[in-house]
Amino acid sequence: MAVINSPCTRNCCLDTDDVCVGCFRHIDEICGWQSMSESAKEIVLNNCQKRKIAHTKNKGYDRKQED
Repeated sequence: MAVINSPCTRNCCLDTDDVCVGCFRHIDEICGWQSMSESAKEIVLNNCQKRKIAHTKNKGYDRKQED
């Protein structure tokens, strides 16, 4: 399995839900990235994409609905 690199964009700024508006990871995902399995990283990236889409549609997002 290929190594999954961090999605960090170096545009770090947390919103009120502790989600980075640069990469759309939650602070817990950012802090735990290095110790995650590759499959866990894939899940995080999938959730980041969902957050980004919701953010750009200005609908917000609900972490409770994530995988």
